[in-house]
Amino acid sequence: MSSVTGNKLKISIFGESHGEGMGVAIDGLPSGFAIDLDYINQQIKRRTPGKSILSSPRKEEDEYKILSGFFQGKTTGTPLAAIIYNKDKRSSDYGELKNLLRPGHSDYTGYIKYSSYNDYRGAGHFSGRLTAPLLFAGAVAMQFLESKEIYIGSHIKSIYNINDDDAENIETEVLKNLREMNFPVISSEKGKLMTDVITEHKNAGNSLGGIVETFIINVPAGYGEPFFDSVESKISHMIFSIPAVKGIEFGAGFKITELTGKEANDEFMAAGDKIITATNNNGGILGGISNGMPITFKTAIKPTPSIHCEQNTVDISSMENSVIKIEGRHDPCIVPRVVPVIEGAAALVILDLILERDGERWS
Repeated sequence: MSSVTGNKLKISIFGESHGEGMGVAIDGLPSGFAIDLDYINQQIKRRTPGKSILSSPRKEEDEYKILSGFFQGKTTGTPLAAIIYNKDKRSSDYGELKNLLRPGHSDYTGYIKYSSYNDYRGAGHFSGRLTAPLLFAGAVAMQFLESKEIYIGSHIKSIYNINDDDAENIETEVLKNLREMNFPVISSEKGKLMTDVITEHKNAGNSLGGIVETFIINVPAGYGEPFFDSVESKISHMIFSIPAVKGIEFGAGFKITELTGKEANDEFMAAGDKIITATNNNGGILGGISNGMPITFKTAIKPTPSIHCEQNTVDISSMENSVIKIEGRHDPCIVPRVVPVIEGAAALVILDLILERDGERWS
């Protein structure tokens, strides 16, 4: 199982949804950097369940314990490791589902790949619970980046068939404000429509997905390692590690195919001692390398597969067709809780790219 990623900054995660806990080890952090634990707490709180009717009622505060790599408030340069214990497990919810393959889940593929030894409770290691330690690592990386004035923020671009307004003003305070919102949108009116449609489908026992649009500002030009470690390659690799992600596009994305070359090209212009572009259809990346403009990408999140509607499936113990109706505690829409995870995952990539080019000294 590949649970390690990164080049200069290596991340390793472990644990299961209904196991004793989950954790992360971060190898390659520069020493002597002051970490604000309140900042980490704030980011993790954005992801925790049980905060509203739009999320799972599972009560997990996701309190972490740092085991190594942190002394007197600063990084030591050795691996920074943390663990988060599962405190509100209800494994009995999955007893009757042991042999029934849940549509949209990893039950079948995990069963085949690991010869039936995988932990099926709450999807085990495939669960979105594993994004909690990933976000811990991401919150650490975000602090490193913000010390260089690099900021990351997102808004919910769409839920189902309802679209938020475009973000026309991508500045630090705008991104910070979005991170303060439980349901980060540009238009409060569109946000109300989104929450209403989520509630409607939740009451019907169903679920919804959506799109998250993310912005990374103030990344200098020149970062990225083409061909195989380009900015797009590394961000895509990391983002697709997040459960429920089914697509990603940068800048104008697939809509760039509807433009001519003249329309799609981002024309250069001088701005003091910097070179900027008049548009940003390429999402701040050219040739796999950052060009100094905001790095922008959209992430497609599928509807939560655990729904209360009856679905057709197979009883793997008898190899007979069957019917399943999933009970338990599940999000009717996982999109709001995925937002901080996407930001943290992107931060890990950008920090890794910086360490690749500039080395491990940090100032």
